[in-house]
Amino acid sequence: MSYCRQEGKDRIIFVTKEDHETPSNAELIADDPNDPYEEQGLILPNGNINWNCPCLGGMASGPCGSQFKEAFSCFHYSKEEVKGSECIDHFRNMQECMQKYPELYPQEEDKEISTQADSGPDSTTVLPERDSTAIVSPADSQTAS
Repeated sequence: MSYCRQEGKDRIIFVTKEDHETPSNAELIADDPNDPYEEQGLILPNGNINWNCPCLGGMASGPCGSQFKEAFSCFHYSKEEVKGSECIDHFRNMQECMQKYPELYPQEEDKEISTQADSGPDSTTVLPERDSTAIVSPADSQTAS
């Protein structure tokens, strides 16, 4: 005979061999595509930001989470001709916060230095090739002729 016991927040269910031999009659509930807690990507169907998206890498919940949310929201909802141009102060605040926690938010230079230190003094670092194509503005081409 099966029975159930509650221990604090946990519910323990004991079942018999006979209980396992009978097919389940549980009905599965279809997923709700409008459920904001389902993994739906960065932008929810209603256009809001999904702060639970794993693609954000926990940035929205770290010590600088509020600054990240302000900056990212500003950029996402920006209507300016140069998208996000009005968000510079928000991104500056986020950057200042991240600099207070270098162990959580290492800077690119910090990563390169630690990679070089890990590779040892006799190793060679190969840098990626850069495009050497010159960009000439229309003003430059007029003065050249």
